[in-house]
Amino acid sequence: MFEQDYLMRIIAQLMGAIRRSMERAAGEEDPDGAARMLDEALGDATGLDGEALLSLAPESLASILQVSGVDPHLTEYIARSLMLSGRYYAEAGHGAVAALREAQGRAVAAAFGHDVGVAPVSDEEIEALLAACDGEA
Repeated sequence: MFEQDYLMRIIAQLMGAIRRSMERAAGEEDPDGAARMLDEALGDATGLDGEALLSLAPESLASILQVSGVDPHLTEYIARSLMLSGRYYAEAGHGAVAALREAQGRAVAAAFGHDVGVAPVSDEEIEALLAACDGEA
């Protein structure tokens, strides 16, 4: 029970960060700040050094998550958050970081068996993911 409560708290925190980043990117027109906000939230959600984790090659990041004990239920949110961060970095003109985050998200999704499609993550997909999680809570 304690583990389930902890997982739900971590997912809720990450969902909150996703929502705030979407508001920041759209409402404040600050995609760079939104991407950085997501990057920080990912470090918090994984319990790992976010800066070091996010500097890894995509396959290395996925491997670290597999051996670090990150709950598999959290990994789809991590994958989509990485992809959303990549989209925001692209909108802010940071092509290299954008490509890295997109590839990291896809590597995490592949490692944990999540289907994230081929197109960049859309606001609609993120909203559907958030709504699905709200329904589980």
